[in-house]
Amino acid sequence: MRNILYKNLFLILGFLLITTWALGQNINFEKANFPGKEDQFKEAQKNLKSGNKLYQIATPNYRQALNFYRAANRFNPNNAMLNFKLGDCYFHTKDYTKATQHLEKAKTLDPKVDFRLNYILAKCYHMDYKFDEAIDLLIKFRQTLDPKTILEYEKRIDKEINECKTGKSLVANPVRVNITNLGSKVNSKFPDYSAVINADRSVLYFTSMRPSTTGGGKDENRGQFFEDIYYTQKDSLGAWTSAVNPGKPLNSNNHDAIVGLSPDAQQIYIYKGETNGGDIFTSKLDGALWQKPVSLGKNINTSFHESSASFSYDFLTIYFVSNRPDGYGGHDIYRSKKDKKGRWGFAENLGGDINTPYEEASIFALPDGKTFYFSSKGHNTMGGYDIFKITYNNGKWTEPVNLGYPVNTTGDDVFFSIAANGKYGYYSSRGKDSYGSFDIYEIAFLGKEKEVVTNNEDNLLAYRIEGVKEKVMEAKVAIAEVNLLILKGTITDEYSKKPLFATLELTDLSSNKVVATFENNKTTGKYLVSLPSGKNYGITVNSENCLFYSDNVDLLNKQGFKEMVKDIQLKKIAVGSKVVLKNIFFDSGKSTLKDESQKELENLLAILNEVSTLKIEISGHTDNVGSSKFNKSLSEKRAKAVVDYLISKGINADRLTFVGYGLDQPIATNDTPEGRQQNRRTEFKVISR
Repeated sequence: MRNILYKNLFLILGFLLITTWALGQNINFEKANFPGKEDQFKEAQKNLKSGNKLYQIATPNYRQALNFYRAANRFNPNNAMLNFKLGDCYFHTKDYTKATQHLEKAKTLDPKVDFRLNYILAKCYHMDYKFDEAIDLLIKFRQTLDPKTILEYEKRIDKEINECKTGKSLVANPVRVNITNLGSKVNSKFPDYSAVINADRSVLYFTSMRPSTTGGGKDENRGQFFEDIYYTQKDSLGAWTSAVNPGKPLNSNNHDAIVGLSPDAQQIYIYKGETNGGDIFTSKLDGALWQKPVSLGKNINTSFHESSASFSYDFLTIYFVSNRPDGYGGHDIYRSKKDKKGRWGFAENLGGDINTPYEEASIFALPDGKTFYFSSKGHNTMGGYDIFKITYNNGKWTEPVNLGYPVNTTGDDVFFSIAANGKYGYYSSRGKDSYGSFDIYEIAFLGKEKEVVTNNEDNLLAYRIEGVKEKVMEAKVAIAEVNLLILKGTITDEYSKKPLFATLELTDLSSNKVVATFENNKTTGKYLVSLPSGKNYGITVNSENCLFYSDNVDLLNKQGFKEMVKDIQLKKIAVGSKVVLKNIFFDSGKSTLKDESQKELENLLAILNEVSTLKIEISGHTDNVGSSKFNKSLSEKRAKAVVDYLISKGINADRLTFVGYGLDQPIATNDTPEGRQQNRRTEFKVISR
């Protein structure tokens, strides 16, 4: 009885050993290994050969090769080389989980099946945040290389190891952000990327390869629909509306991708891939219709590849990406300035502190004129493209700062744009909650974690809310320190209340130089301008057959971000119409015009020259500080100073009168500093025309 038991036990153990050996054995694609399965073997061989043709060509088609390799693998799942090729194909099509599974199986079946096995598997571990395992395999891979091959891989291995070390550090010190998928109204199961936001987060444009592409065509090389531009807007509740394809002329039957957007969303910058290997075009919104895109010209577009563009708040400088041959390697970031004739000048490389021997991409400029974001495969990336921040101060660039984890991942993190307040960013990533490919995400930067101390009802216990236990990265990238005012509103006719088309001119009153000129939307009347801190701005609004409107925004010593809504009503050039000259300045108690008044005086001079029959009254007004007699005299002298200037510039004295009303005509309360400031003013009124 005991002998029978021992005999059965040996049979079971032998069966288990044979089964284990069989499962771990590399089974070659040879007919003798598959007796009785000749037809299936023949079909598997056919699939294997078809896959190899696609895999071994100069530019491998990994996606199509996968279809054939999967079919062959269903017949023989225990071939080391097939598992290696499957893993390699999955790696290049960015399915790192399946890539790891097949590469690990290939290693079990035959560790020496291909000398690249440990290298590609290490890259898969890297993508899966298994940094230590990746580093170990990279070191082992280096040890197996002969002197000739190590020259090819040495720099790549060192870079991969450094990326893993950076990844460990960044993951251990995450930045405080909330990352949210924009949802199914914006994203699709197809690639959605290259999101750009306007200054006040009211509209977002992006690129997608979805079936609704203009013309419905496909790029056979990619196996994807042609790129088209889409947009989404915020509704009254602050939610993103369903994405809309604006159609032609922004989109065509070929590739059309958005690469930039003006802060007011009235001008768009487009990448068109069918010209010169890829060029940048621009289009303006004419009311409700986009104009035909036009090239940015020969100093921007070359026979090389130009992509991604962003502009300074005054539209006088463009930043763009190109792989022209004078760079540091791959694609670099360049800058060009507009000349007096409105043409883009010679493009200069931003230099080796920004650009690297690797790839740079997707530059985005905040409208503060100082803060920039871009993606790079160089610097201290944790893998693929990472997003970096740089600032431009006193003619020098700061060192690029990695935005940190989880904004950056081990994959490609590109096409980053950020709202003017610096608190909400938008970028493309292949997240776990994506709808099938690259999706667009919103990043809310939370800033430094605050220490909160709370007492209970008995006042016996105070405790600190810790948040996550890991160390919170108190990095300077958490929230951009934006010193900027966004001024927006609607320009209408004072009488009809209908929208008016107008130009807005910004003047630096310290130098009396016009720093920027904008136009509003002629259909809606809406405008949006960006005013970086550090200047005292004069704002002039002009529209045909209307008196100009002026305002003063002093940001010389202002810090932080602010958004201001200011609706502007323009008055017709008609008898009785009045305009407050908000940029006429005098020293306290004096009647000598200050230098900062120059631009406003020129505006007044211009309308008198334009309408040669116009007669006006200049009036001076004061607050209630001081005696009535003193204020009457002071206001009259100030009004006369303006009239004297106009006469000195050739305006006939018969067209001008001046009067001082002192404190008799207040337009606000004199009980507050703000009210008194409004009452201290110079006005002009139309007497006849």
